[in-house]
Amino acid sequence: MSSIELKNIVKKYGDGFPAVNDVSLDIADGEFMILVGPSGCGKSTLLRMVVGLEDITSGDLLINGKRVNDLAPRDRNLSMVFQNYALYPHLTVFENIAFPLRLAKGKHSDDEIRSKVNDAANMLELKDHLERKPANLSGGQRQRVAMGRAIVRDAEAFLFDEPLSNLDAKLRGQMRTEIARMQRRLGVTTIYVTHDQTEAMTLGDRVAVLKKGVLQQVASPRELYEQPVNLFVAGFIGSPPMNFLPARVDGSTLKLPFCEVPVGGPLAEKLRGLDIVIVGLRPEYIKDASVADVPNGVHFSAVVDQTEWLGNEQYAYIPYEADHAVQSKLDELDRDLDGEGMRTQMIVNLDSRSRILEGDEAQFAFDPAMMHVFNPETGENLTRDDEKAAQIARDSEQQRKAALERARAREAQGADRSAGDRSAADGSAADGEARAS
Repeated sequence: MSSIELKNIVKKYGDGFPAVNDVSLDIADGEFMILVGPSGCGKSTLLRMVVGLEDITSGDLLINGKRVNDLAPRDRNLSMVFQNYALYPHLTVFENIAFPLRLAKGKHSDDEIRSKVNDAANMLELKDHLERKPANLSGGQRQRVAMGRAIVRDAEAFLFDEPLSNLDAKLRGQMRTEIARMQRRLGVTTIYVTHDQTEAMTLGDRVAVLKKGVLQQVASPRELYEQPVNLFVAGFIGSPPMNFLPARVDGSTLKLPFCEVPVGGPLAEKLRGLDIVIVGLRPEYIKDASVADVPNGVHFSAVVDQTEWLGNEQYAYIPYEADHAVQSKLDELDRDLDGEGMRTQMIVNLDSRSRILEGDEAQFAFDPAMMHVFNPETGENLTRDDEKAAQIARDSEQQRKAALERARAREAQGADRSAGDRSAADGSAADGEARAS
C-alpha cells in the first residue's frame, strides 16, 4: 500500500495544448480515488502519467514520498487494469493471472505462484474457470481475470482505466460491487477513471472532477452532491441532472420561470450588483404538492409535458423558455457536459403516489433552502456552505478509515481461521501417519 501525491502536474503535447493543466492531488494510503469527467477532460491521460505510460511535462509525482517522474512503469510497482482487459488469448485463466509473477523470473517459486493465483481466484470466484481460455469467458469473468492479475502482484496501488465500459448495465452493477469489496478487503490505494458518474458516486472515497484538463473539485461523493463549488460540478454530478433555471434578481426576490423566491441573509448580499443568476434545483427537491407537504415551501403551478413511470418512482418533464441573458451560458454548460442541446425543461422526481399525467396543470412545491444559486459569469456557487462542506469531509474520512479497519479485521480473522484449518489438517495427517506406523 502507498500514498500517491500529484504536485502541479501538467501534460502538454506537441502543439502546446495542455491536456492536463496544473493538477494537484493527495491520495491517502488505502484510499479509493475516482477521476471523473466528460470525454476529453484529461482523466485517462492523468492516470497514464501516474503509471508511467505518458511523460509528465512539468510537476512532480510522488509515491510514498519518493519522486518517480523518471522511473519506468515496471519500476513503479503499480498494477493497471485496462478497459479492454489486455488478456492473452492463448493462455489459460491461471496463466493469465500468473503472468506478472512469471515475468519476474526466479522471484517466485511454483508453489508461491500457485498459492497467489488460487487466493486471487477464490476472492474473485474464478476457481472453477482456471483452465479455461479468455474466449470462453463472459465479459464480467474476463474483467475479473484482469483484476486477478493486478491482485497477485502485491502492487503499491491499483489503477483502473474505465474497466466496466464494455459491460452491459446489469454486469456493471455487479462488477462495481466486486471492485468495491476487493478494494476494501485488500486495503490497496486505488485510482479509478470513469466517465460514468454513477460509478464515481458509488465507488469512491473521494472524487476528483475534471473539466478540460483542470481540476474543478475533489471531495467525497456526498459533498460533491450537496455542496458543489461551481455550475459544472453541480451539472455533472447527479442523475437525473440538476435543473438550471434562469432567475432575475429584483431586490430581495428571485424571479424564476414558474415562481418568485424571497431571499435574505448572506445570499442577498452576494446578489447585490447582479441582474440575473442561475438557480439549481435537483429533481427530487421538487414535490407534487397534492401528496407531499413542504413546510415553508415555495408553491407554483405548471403544465406537465411528459411523464415517465418507473415503478418505484416517476418523472415529470416541464418545458420553459430560458432567459436570453443566460441561454448562451446554459448552452456552453450543456456542451461541456457532453449534452445534445435539447430544449430547456425542468425534471421533477415525483413520489410514486403521484397521479399527475401528461397535459395536467399540476401544483408543485420546493424548499428554497435546498436550491443552489450560481453566478452566470463565473459559475461560482453563491450558496455553498463551507462549514457544512468541511463537516461532510470530516465525516466521510472517518467513515473511510472505519471501513478500512473493518475490512482489515475481517481479513485478519480469515487468515487466522485459514491458519487454524491448516494446523488442524496437519495434525490430522500426523495422527493418521502415527496410527499407520
